[in-house]
Amino acid sequence: MSRILIADDHAIVRKGLVQILSDSPDPIMVDEASDGEEALAKAFSGDYDLVLLDISMPGKSGLDVLKELKGRSPRLPVLILSMHPEEQYAVRAMRSGASGYLAKGSATDELLNAIRKVLSGGRYVSSSLAEKLAGSLGDNIERPLHATLSNREYQVLCLIGSGKTTTEIAAEILLSVKTVSTFRTRILHKMRMKSNAELTRYAIQNKLVI
Repeated sequence: MSRILIADDHAIVRKGLVQILSDSPDPIMVDEASDGEEALAKAFSGDYDLVLLDISMPGKSGLDVLKELKGRSPRLPVLILSMHPEEQYAVRAMRSGASGYLAKGSATDELLNAIRKVLSGGRYVSSSLAEKLAGSLGDNIERPLHATLSNREYQVLCLIGSGKTTTEIAAEILLSVKTVSTFRTRILHKMRMKSNAELTRYAIQNKLVI
């Protein structure tokens, strides 16, 4: 029997996933975590075969959780299940060690197929994501400016691009306004830009916002 940990801060999403997995013909036991810290605590203390991980959670983001999971439990497969389109986080997640990336709007059959493939030791990627991954490899390929950002900086960039203020971002990701402002300053420096308007225009042009 496979043991799966679902990490998502929305209770209704977790319940929906539990129902889907319970209705599956595969023998599966499911556990839940409502944020990144709980996900890490359960993953490190439990014996799971797979973690279904959301990207956008309060406190530690899914990418932060993924990094810690792969650092301490490199053999534990992680399937990212996110509301964000592939353009936003998929390549970054796969390069960080995820075994697959799937949009939350995917059909039930696709979700179950992805879970089966990852549980069997494979990686689940769509054809479009496979092309993006291939295009991101190689030293001679010019990488986009946002590829230089840390995971947290990238998260802040996407939130700025979606029109959120520093105060709103701080409340959403549970950081101080001062810390978010520091991240913003680093982002502007790394991307050689001077304002939120430039960051927003870049995020829209590169499809980093929904």
